[in-house]
Amino acid sequence: MKGWNGKILRVDLTKRTTEVTPYSEDIAKRFIGGRGLAVKLLWEELPQGADPLGSENMLIFATGPYTAFNIPNSGKMVIAAKSPLTGGYGDGNIGTRAATHMRKCGIDAVVVTGKADKPVYLYVEDDKVEIYDAGHLWGKDSYVAEDWLLDKHGKASGTLLIGQSGENKCMYATVVSQKGRAGGRPAMGAVMGSKNLKAAVFKGSKEIPAADPEKLKELGRTGFAKIPKFDAFPYWKKVGTMMAADMMQTASALPTRNFSEGVFEHIDKVNGDAVHAATVTQRGCPNCNMICGNTIIDSEGKESELDYENVTMLGSNIGLGNLKQIGTLNRICDELGLDTIGAGNGIGFAMECSEKGLIDLDIKWGDFEGAKKLLYEMAMMEGHGALIGLGTKVAAEKIGGIAPSLAIHAKGLEVSAYDCHVCPGMALSFGTSPIGAHHKDAWVISWEISSGIREEYGPEKADKVIEFQRIRGGMFETLVSCRFPWIELGYELEEYPLYMEAATGVKMTLDDMWKMGDRVYALVRAFWAREYGEKWSRLMDYPPEKWFKYPLTEGALAGKKLDKDKYDKLLSVYYEKRGWDERGIPTKATMKDLDLSEEAKQLAKYVELE
Repeated sequence: MKGWNGKILRVDLTKRTTEVTPYSEDIAKRFIGGRGLAVKLLWEELPQGADPLGSENMLIFATGPYTAFNIPNSGKMVIAAKSPLTGGYGDGNIGTRAATHMRKCGIDAVVVTGKADKPVYLYVEDDKVEIYDAGHLWGKDSYVAEDWLLDKHGKASGTLLIGQSGENKCMYATVVSQKGRAGGRPAMGAVMGSKNLKAAVFKGSKEIPAADPEKLKELGRTGFAKIPKFDAFPYWKKVGTMMAADMMQTASALPTRNFSEGVFEHIDKVNGDAVHAATVTQRGCPNCNMICGNTIIDSEGKESELDYENVTMLGSNIGLGNLKQIGTLNRICDELGLDTIGAGNGIGFAMECSEKGLIDLDIKWGDFEGAKKLLYEMAMMEGHGALIGLGTKVAAEKIGGIAPSLAIHAKGLEVSAYDCHVCPGMALSFGTSPIGAHHKDAWVISWEISSGIREEYGPEKADKVIEFQRIRGGMFETLVSCRFPWIELGYELEEYPLYMEAATGVKMTLDDMWKMGDRVYALVRAFWAREYGEKWSRLMDYPPEKWFKYPLTEGALAGKKLDKDKYDKLLSVYYEKRGWDERGIPTKATMKDLDLSEEAKQLAKYVELE
């Protein structure tokens, strides 16, 4: 194969064995890489009903045929496993040197199974694979551990590691890298911690075979030169993803006080202009010239890399309007290996429960010291953090009463930073996201608030969600590549099949890409249905109850909320367009059309298929 290395590194930590195995050209062409390769491996090799925190679970680091070539935004990888937070398929992408180095080690993916008898880390240098003791790093935060690893193995090495949150199996634990990069929101860090794996280090020097290397270099040069010429680039360069803050405030969609409101009175202190004024440097992923990380000096005098999601979830969502303090909470999350979206949700949930007398915790809106303390408790799974660190869904169920209606999640994964009291299309995007409530698969909210049909529940909302899922969650998550050049600047989608052909020799139209995306989504959905069996229902595709039950009380849209009956009908339209039944499970005919007939036969052992 060209473009793909065609090899997977398999690591069994229980036996302390490693093996490099090939995977077929058929799998490469049908599932591409990244998310597609990860879900195919989980479907074929993970026993149904496996404990997500047990030794059977597979922790997968997967790249795609785009990764590491000298073309725009090619420094990403996907981290996947069965999620202990949701019980279904979980993944997240991360921009890191580890992605490019892993590919240059001659492998496309790493599959980690088993559990080490004591803390270890994995070291891969070209064909050399070692499992080293990490007892001296266990209990250390990710910054300290990464500094030690880079001092030992070289500053340019690629690292993936966990902080204390992953070690203690907090449900907000992610995998982190480079003091600000993070991926794997559905508790991928907890899976890594359950295996006693502190880190993975990659150092590669091999050349990745391309079908047409000269054409690929030409396309890369042209692409890099094109990106700064887009009209939107200067403003992006100034504020990055923080441009969304004022947009969401104006649209009454800015998460405020645990998604109770859509506007924040201190927005001017925490918006894009505020972050720009405080920025001391910018950081980005490998092979990127539209970097999005703005670094400020936080309230403790340390650097903190900010973007829209963490500023909002650790700011307006917990009632905190001090940017430097937000920066401190964000940096602590990075050190501890905590997902800033999940942690921000957890803190906001705890604050509202405290306000309503549902838990014995004195923490008020905007309480910086209380939020800081709770972050450490969640990472250590101690004190009140032992409850909140279970994830808001489970914590709410344990608290009882009205608490479940205050937990902002879908399928157990906390919602990212967009309030959808008055955005049914984006609510559908959250509800049907393949990993739980996440914006990365179908960020339709910008289109929705400017569409002129924002409050409507028509079929065009389902069409737009599916369109974006095919592009963002299908093509970009399998290639693997960042969607920012396209969604933020207008970089032409037609360019990506050209990169694909030059890298792999495989000709694919955009329609071919969309069918591949549908195939991956169907298999992800089949995985969920297999794991849940008859417990699966369409209610799994509902957004948070709060958006239906409690209307906004502030701003231009005060008094408005989602309509449950209309949402349910929109969900049925989405299912019909996807070729899924009324439970949200792909039909036999759909599976056959997507070249998943064998997978359909396997799925039929666990749920009845139409």
